[in-house]
Amino acid sequence: MLLRILPLCAVLLALSAATMAQHEVPLPRYLTEQEVAMMSGYKPVPGEGEGLSSPPPAPVRSMAEWEELQALLITWRSYPGILSEIVRAAQPECRVLIVCSGQAEVGQIRNTLLNRGIDPNYNIEFIIAPSNSVWIRDYGPNCVYLNGVDSLCLIDWRYNRPRPLDDALPSHIAQYLNLPLYSTTAVPNDLVHTGGNFMSDGLQTGFSSALVLHENSLGNPFGVSAKTAADVDRIMREYSGIIRYIKMDTLLYDRIHHIDMHMKLLDEETLLVGQYPEGIADGPQIEANLQYVLSHFKTYFGTAFRVIRIPMPPHGGKYPHQGGHYRTYTNAVFVNKTVIVPFYEEQYDTTARRIWETALPGYRIVGVNSNEMIGAFGAIHCITKEIGVPDPMHIVHQPLPCMDNARWPKGYPIWAHFSHRSGIDTARVCYTTDPQSSWSCLPLQPYLPDDTIWNYVGSIPPYPAGTTVYYYLEGVAKSGKRTTRPPAAPKGYWKFCVEESVGTRLEPVTVALLPIYPNPASSISVVPLRADRPTYVAVRVYNAVGQMVQQLFEGEMPAGDQNLFLHADRLPAGAYWLTVHTSDHVLTQKFLVR
Repeated sequence: MLLRILPLCAVLLALSAATMAQHEVPLPRYLTEQEVAMMSGYKPVPGEGEGLSSPPPAPVRSMAEWEELQALLITWRSYPGILSEIVRAAQPECRVLIVCSGQAEVGQIRNTLLNRGIDPNYNIEFIIAPSNSVWIRDYGPNCVYLNGVDSLCLIDWRYNRPRPLDDALPSHIAQYLNLPLYSTTAVPNDLVHTGGNFMSDGLQTGFSSALVLHENSLGNPFGVSAKTAADVDRIMREYSGIIRYIKMDTLLYDRIHHIDMHMKLLDEETLLVGQYPEGIADGPQIEANLQYVLSHFKTYFGTAFRVIRIPMPPHGGKYPHQGGHYRTYTNAVFVNKTVIVPFYEEQYDTTARRIWETALPGYRIVGVNSNEMIGAFGAIHCITKEIGVPDPMHIVHQPLPCMDNARWPKGYPIWAHFSHRSGIDTARVCYTTDPQSSWSCLPLQPYLPDDTIWNYVGSIPPYPAGTTVYYYLEGVAKSGKRTTRPPAAPKGYWKFCVEESVGTRLEPVTVALLPIYPNPASSISVVPLRADRPTYVAVRVYNAVGQMVQQLFEGEMPAGDQNLFLHADRLPAGAYWLTVHTSDHVLTQKFLVR
C-alpha cells in the first residue's frame, strides 16, 4: 500500500470542505435541478487543475480499453459496497488507485475492505485529493500514446458538470503518476467532453453520441467557444489521435446521452450493443444508429463491423419508457484479463454472462450487483477509469474467417502488426485444435518497416476439412516485455473453421488491376479491380522509397468488378506504386501525384 498526499490550492480546499458536508447525498451522473440552475453562471476557476493547453508534441494514439493496464482508478465517494467489489475483482490484475478525501477516510476504506475479506495492503494505493462525485469515467484523464507506443500521456477535457473538484482531478492524477497532462481548456481548443461518451478502437477511430457537438455549439452553457463538427474533429485529432470520428444521434430515454449506457467496443471490429424488446424505449433509435454506422463505416480492416446483441433488462418489469431504471450490461470495464460487468437479477444476469463469455473466451467475467447505483444513470464503467502501461506492446490482427483448403493449400495466412518502443525481438503464432491441450508455435517473419500497418506475416499449417483451429499471437520486445493477443491467451483465443472444398482443387483466383484513372492525379482517383471469385486482397500505396503511405483495403473482395478510391490530394506530389497482394501473386501499378 502506497500513500501520497498531493498539494492543493486554497480555493479547492474551500470548495472541498463545502462539498464534503453533502458527502452523504451522492450526486447522480446526470445534472441535478440545482446544478441546472447553476449552469448559466458557472465558470471553472481559471488555471485550476489544468494541464498544458497545447496539443501533444507528436502524433498520438488513443488507447483502446482492452489494452494492457497498469492501474484502475476509482473515486471513493459513493456506493462503497460496489466499489469494494470492483477492488476485489481488479486486485489480481493491476494496481487499484483510490481517490479519497484525507487520512481519516483512508482508514475507513481500509476497514471497509477488510470487513469484506479484501486485503487492503495488496495492489491498492490511495491518492488524497478532493472530489465532488464518484463518476470518474466522465471527468478522469484519458490515456494516449505518443507515436503509437512511445510514451504515455494524459488528456483532460472540460467536464460538463458544475463540479469543479471533479474537473480538476486529472491534474492530481497526472502529478501522482508523473505523467504529462494536456487539457482542452484554451480557445480555440476548449472542448467539453466526457469519458462515458467516448470509445476508441486504438486505431484512430472514435465513437460518441452527438452530445459532443451539442455541448460545444453556439450558445452552449459552458462558456466555451462555439465549434462546428469540423472544429470538434480537429481537436480530437490533435489531442487524441482520432482521424475518423463516428457520431450517433442521442437517445430519448438516456438522459445523459453517453454511449457507454448501450454499446461497447470489444475489439477493433466487434460492437456489443444493448437490445430492447422490439419497438420500445430507446430500442428503435439504438437500431437506427447502428444501421447508420454499419451502412457508412467499415472497420480498420475495411470490413463490416461484427455486432453482438445483449439484452437491456427491465427493472421491476418496467423499461425506461415506463419509468424503470436504465439497466445495461454494456457498461462494463476491461481490467487486463478480467471484465467487470454490472449485474441486477439472476434471471437476466445468466444470459448476460453467457453472452460475455462467448464473446470473450478466456476472460474472467465478474458480475457486480449495481442496483444501488443504476437509478443515478451509471454502472461499473461509469465509476472506473483505465490507466495504460507506460510501455505497451501494440498487436493488431484481423481474426481469420472460415478457411477453404482449396484456396489455401499451403496454410492459413497470418498478417499482423507488432510494435514496441524498444523494437520487436520475436513474433509468433501459436495454434491448436484443442485449447485444453498443448499448443504449437511458429515464428512470424518481418514483412515491412515497423511504421506500416502489417509488419509481420506467417501461416498456420493446413488441417483437414471440418477442423476447428484455435490460435493467438505472442510478441517479445527487445526489452524483454512479452504480450499476447488476445490478452487472455492462451485461455483466450481466436478460432476459425476449415471448410469442405467443393469438387476438385480450385485453380488460383484471377485478380486483375486495371489502369488507375486519372493518372497523373490531383484529387480522387479510381482503382478498378476485377476478380473471378471472392478472394482476400490487400491494396496498399507505397512512395518512391518503398514506405507504405496508404492502405486502401484489406479483406475479402467479392467476385466481379470493384472500384477503390485513392485520395491523391492527401499525398505530396511525386511518384507512387500501388500494389494488390493476393494469396498467389502481387500486382503493381505506378501512378503520379501532381
